[in-house]
Amino acid sequence: MARRAEPKSQTTQPRTRHSARSQRYLWGLALLVAIAVAFGGGGVRYGLANLLVQITALGLLACFRKAFFDFWSQAPRALVFLALASVALPLLHVLPLPEAVWTRIPGRTLAASAREAVGANGWAPISLDSARTLVALSGLIVPLTILSVGWAVRRDQLHTLGWLFVLLGIANALIGLSQAFSVNALASFYPETPMQGVLFGTFANRNSAGLFLVGCLALASLLPPPKPHPIFGVARLSVCLLLIVAIVLTRSRTALVLTAIPVLLVGVKLVLTRLKLGKTRSDGSNGAIFTLGALGLAILLGGSLLLASPGRLDDTLERFERVGDARTYIWDDALFVSSRYWPVGSGMGTFDEVFQVDESLENMTQRRAGRAHNDYIEVAIEAGLPGLALIAAWLILVVWFSWCARAVPRRWSAWSGSAICLIIALQSATDYPLRNQTMLALAAFAVLLLMRNAVSSNSPVLEEGR
Repeated sequence: MARRAEPKSQTTQPRTRHSARSQRYLWGLALLVAIAVAFGGGGVRYGLANLLVQITALGLLACFRKAFFDFWSQAPRALVFLALASVALPLLHVLPLPEAVWTRIPGRTLAASAREAVGANGWAPISLDSARTLVALSGLIVPLTILSVGWAVRRDQLHTLGWLFVLLGIANALIGLSQAFSVNALASFYPETPMQGVLFGTFANRNSAGLFLVGCLALASLLPPPKPHPIFGVARLSVCLLLIVAIVLTRSRTALVLTAIPVLLVGVKLVLTRLKLGKTRSDGSNGAIFTLGALGLAILLGGSLLLASPGRLDDTLERFERVGDARTYIWDDALFVSSRYWPVGSGMGTFDEVFQVDESLENMTQRRAGRAHNDYIEVAIEAGLPGLALIAAWLILVVWFSWCARAVPRRWSAWSGSAICLIIALQSATDYPLRNQTMLALAAFAVLLLMRNAVSSNSPVLEEGR
């Protein structure tokens, strides 16, 4: 009997160590996510806040070196390749090239003339602004940390991290409610934002705030409960409604439209659950009484918030009727700029500098464009054909693993990650959602959640807690 018990003890001991290590990884990532949401929503203009988030990520990589190096051997080869390619692209843009090479790259005539005028001939990088490109490269530290360290976290603990995002979404909603209903900027993280009565949360851009809340809505509506409880269905629906009201108060048209994606997924899940079980029951709900209670609470909460903010919903809906959006004029000029630097690009992060050279006088306003307000066009300008190919490869990878997830029991958890990737991809056509540390952290977590739940692994750390 003693001999039979010994292998069991030897097997249990490594699992215990793996579990403890996974717990440490989880706490580290939770700290990073909290700091990223609190300080990383301002974009490139807020370098010190971004630096705080990135230093936190670098500290985690230093502490969790094993997880970082294990990621490159344990993760799917396609994910590893795309992660390396995403880092390599801006890195290649800052490597010096001989004068005979870089002057032949499309769009370098003006730069070559300027360098010749000041006697700065010689080697130069692809990027027309190396400092901007290095800033873009540093922005990848946070998502790379979440992907690599998160790959060593147990699947069930990844759900815990997902619920942390939901809690931070609730915090953004509550902060934003005070912003939307206040007459001053006391509750604003970025007081220079000139829009009163609009929900920003911890973001400088209301579209990013709205998209973050939509991502939290996808997690809140599709993740399994942390612990089964009869009242969880009421709590889940109440949280979802609060997030939807907050999305409306951002007055972001794209965020309001993209809310339909997690809502539709939940509807599909409920229909499939009914067909499979033959009765009304979903995760964490114990019958019709809780469903009716949740609906009653939802109506009460939603009605109270909307009645307390007369005109907010009308203001959001009226924005759909406005024509002559300035972004369409920016896109016209940006498409011309992309043709100037095609197919290599002007260098990651250089849009603001190169766009002003070719901006049409008839489209010029008192404000600088700053961004293309279409990340696909902006990437075409900055990274050319390689950048667009990299985006296409990431999208194909997400679609493929979303398809693979249909056959696993954790499919809805995986598809919550797919939903976040989809809403980011769609909003990128009219905005720039991945230009701040918070959304980069959420995007990396969405990819991690999708792929960890859609694939299996031989690693004991990965298999434990399936």
